[in-house]
Amino acid sequence: MKIDIEASLTELIQRSLDELGLAGMAGDAARYLDVPSSDSFGDYSCTLALRLSRQLKKPPQEIARSLAETINRLLGGELAGYVAAVKAEGAGFVNFYFTNRYLYEQLQDICARGGSFARSDIGGGRRVLIEFVSANPTGALSVAHARQAAVGDVLANILSFLGFEVKKEYYLNDEGNQINILGRSIELRLKELAGEKIDFPEDHYQGDYIYDIARLIKEGGLRIENYGDYGAAHILEVIRKELDDFGVTFDNWYSQKELGKSGKIEEALRALKEKGLVFENEGAWWLRSTQFGDDKDRVVVKSDGTYTYLAPDIAYHQEKYRRGFAWLINLWGPDHHGYIGRLKASVAAFGRDPETLSVIIVQLATIFRGGKPVQMSTRKGQYITLREVLSEVGIDAARFFFLMRRTSSHLDFDLDVAKKQTAENPVYYVQYAHARMHGILRGSPLDPAARDTDFSVLKEDEEIRLIRKLTCLPRILRVCLATQDPYMLTVYLQEVAGEFHKFYDKHRVLGQDERLTAARLALIEATRIVIATGLKLLGVSRPEKM
Repeated sequence: MKIDIEASLTELIQRSLDELGLAGMAGDAARYLDVPSSDSFGDYSCTLALRLSRQLKKPPQEIARSLAETINRLLGGELAGYVAAVKAEGAGFVNFYFTNRYLYEQLQDICARGGSFARSDIGGGRRVLIEFVSANPTGALSVAHARQAAVGDVLANILSFLGFEVKKEYYLNDEGNQINILGRSIELRLKELAGEKIDFPEDHYQGDYIYDIARLIKEGGLRIENYGDYGAAHILEVIRKELDDFGVTFDNWYSQKELGKSGKIEEALRALKEKGLVFENEGAWWLRSTQFGDDKDRVVVKSDGTYTYLAPDIAYHQEKYRRGFAWLINLWGPDHHGYIGRLKASVAAFGRDPETLSVIIVQLATIFRGGKPVQMSTRKGQYITLREVLSEVGIDAARFFFLMRRTSSHLDFDLDVAKKQTAENPVYYVQYAHARMHGILRGSPLDPAARDTDFSVLKEDEEIRLIRKLTCLPRILRVCLATQDPYMLTVYLQEVAGEFHKFYDKHRVLGQDERLTAARLALIEATRIVIATGLKLLGVSRPEKM
């Protein structure tokens, strides 16, 4: 691209607002520039008129007309060669329609940059720590953990692609009551294996894996000092292997037990006391979290002297900042939603901007088999594990399917659909398009990435729609960044594959006029590059044959 089209449009809109005397009311114009949901509404759409309607007490359509007229009057210079029309349409949108010149230059850019297309330095090397999964080492990973693993890993990939320096961390809750219960569960199963009749408590871990651990101890003649620690270490290795097979690795595994031994919890609480932000009441110590937007003050040390969950979390997050991370991202399950306010308050209590802590709530997933949901119960071990999903549908389908809904929405994962080798299976549909393109390019006598390709011969509706869709990848990745959710990338790849299939099913590529053949081959190569880039970011394979 010879110009940054979004930056140029934003500048043009800002100048128009200045001329209309509305700049002070509108704020940052870039926030209101977006890609429309349908090609019939142009290439970009500005929603500022809707934003200004209430303030100006005028209909948004009237504001949009004034804005469009001013933009058209100011439109000139190099940008005029890229914008064919600016129209006020619909409920108050200002829509920008681009010339084919813009599309052809974008297509050339994709072919020239290859896998670097859409890569940017928007992150500026800002250091980011993403903490996710962090499941207690008391059992195999559930599908809820698997969904968090997919979201966290792909989000890290996208942020790295956009110029952030990203590290991934697993917070290991390897002490406390759940580890004690795990130890007692193993001990009771050992007694059963020795022939004792045991009345097994309902609140203990009842899965078959507890028997497996007990058998390892019994058959190995092992002398175990602490069954909880032994069981947690064994299960942690299972978790590591499951994640590795899922394509998810961590830069660091941070132990809560080691945090407790380090004295950093006491140090953090002492610092808060010195600031006057922790007070004593009825024998307990409380954080003055209401001073920082929380709905009530929170206990950090109970009256019996033990810590609440908040105390080590405060110390842990301060430790993250001390390690030089400027942006902390936590992925949590929905049962932790009420915990966000108090943790952000603790960040603010130490003088840090709470906006540098992002907490993403990843909703649960329901596994369907044979059209019926599979029931789950963690303690009883009656749930579908990540391992079972991987064994049944494979890593590609597992990763793609776990990302196919917004993280804020419940996910239904249909195992039967994920195993199909038809267009009904979204990941198969996208991968098949990639393999189909490879097959076409393998049989081509021409260089699809040649710099002198004449793209002006691409004029068919299917060609233009496909090119337009390809140009959206940078925007889609910025949306993933803004929402901190990779979901849109899965939707986008399906749309690209759909536009490719429509184009290829209707138009011949080889055996045409040489210029047209070269241009269509380059279009296919650009489409392959975009799909391959997206699949790579998702951690999904890019097959050349299917």
